[in-house]
Amino acid sequence: MVGTVPVGGDSPITVQTMTTTPTADLRATIEQIRECEEAGADIIRVSVPDEASTAALKEIVRAAKVPIIADVHFHYKRAIEAAKFGAACLRINPGNIGSDERVKEVVKAAKDYGCSMRIGVNAGSLEKNLLEKYGEPCPEAMVESALYHAKILEDNDFCEFKISVKASDVFLAVAAYQQLASACDYPLHIGITEAGGLISGTVKSSVGLGMLLWAGIGDTVRVSLSAHPKEEVKVAFEMLKTLGIRHRGVNIISCPSCARQQFQVIKTVEELEKRIAHIQTPMDVSVIGCVVNGPGEAAHTQIGLTGGGNGTHLVYFDGKPHHKVKDEELVDHLVGLIEEKAKKITTENPQNKSAA
Repeated sequence: MVGTVPVGGDSPITVQTMTTTPTADLRATIEQIRECEEAGADIIRVSVPDEASTAALKEIVRAAKVPIIADVHFHYKRAIEAAKFGAACLRINPGNIGSDERVKEVVKAAKDYGCSMRIGVNAGSLEKNLLEKYGEPCPEAMVESALYHAKILEDNDFCEFKISVKASDVFLAVAAYQQLASACDYPLHIGITEAGGLISGTVKSSVGLGMLLWAGIGDTVRVSLSAHPKEEVKVAFEMLKTLGIRHRGVNIISCPSCARQQFQVIKTVEELEKRIAHIQTPMDVSVIGCVVNGPGEAAHTQIGLTGGGNGTHLVYFDGKPHHKVKDEELVDHLVGLIEEKAKKITTENPQNKSAA
C-alpha cells in the first residue's frame, strides 16, 4: 500500500509522476501537484534532499489528494523525517544509507508511520563492486543490486516494498525487468529513466514500457520526460488506454488527413483535444476527413464524424448516421456532443466517471 493506493496483485496499474519544483517552495510544489492530480496521477513523488524539504512535507501531504512519495538519497535522517512528516512511501536504496543500525532506524520509522518503500536501482548509479564484477551496467548487475537491497529489508522483517530497475537504454531496462520479474514476486515500478523530451521521451518510453506491460510486467508506472510532470501522466494514461489496461478520458480516433479531406482534420483535432481535456469519462470518438474510412471507424465509436461535400459533414451516434453539421459549427458542436455524452455515461454508470 502506498497510502490508500494498493500496488501489485490484482490492483489497477497506477500512474506516478514527480514534481520538478524545489520542494521547500510550498506554493509552487502544491500548485504542480494540483495540476498532476487533475491529469489523473494516482501517486506523486517529491525529492527531499535537505531538512527544509522534509519539513515542507507536512503541508504538502496535507494539501495533496493523492499519496506522496519522498525521494531520498544517501541521508538516512531525511528518510526518517519524511516518514514522520507524512510520506506514504520512501524511495530509497537501503545499501546506500550507511550502517546496519541506520537501516534499522529507517525501517523502524517506516513501520511506525505506516510507510512503504521503493528500492530504486538505476543503471547510471550502480554500485562500484558490481561495475567491477560485470564491467558495465547490464541486466544481471541491476537485478543483483535490486535483490541485494531487497534482502537488507527482508532481514529487517520489512516486506512492504516495490522495486525498480531503470535505465535510459530501452533494451537494457526491458531485459532487467524481465529478469527481475522471474527472480522475485515483489510489485515492480517500471520506467525508462531519463527518456528525453516530450516527443522523443514519449516514443522511447512507449516502446520500452509497452513491451513490459504487454508481457504482464509492471504494477505502477512513471514516464520520465523533460517536460511538465502532468505531461508524464497524460502519456502514461495514453499507453494504458492503448493497451486496454486502463481507460481515462476521450480516445480520439483521427486520420492523418490527405487531399480527400472535406474539413481541416489536423486543426479540428488539435482544438478538440484542448477543449475536452477536462473530460475523464472513457469514450471513443472518431474524426475522419472523408468517406473512405469514416463510416467504418464510426461504426465502433460512440460519436463519429465523417467529412462530406459542400462544407456539410455527417455525425454518427453509436455507429449509425444521425445528423449533419456545417463547417463553421464543427468543433463547438462536437465538444457539446462529447460533454453531453460524458454526463449521460456518468449518470447511467457513475464508476465510469474516471479511470477504471
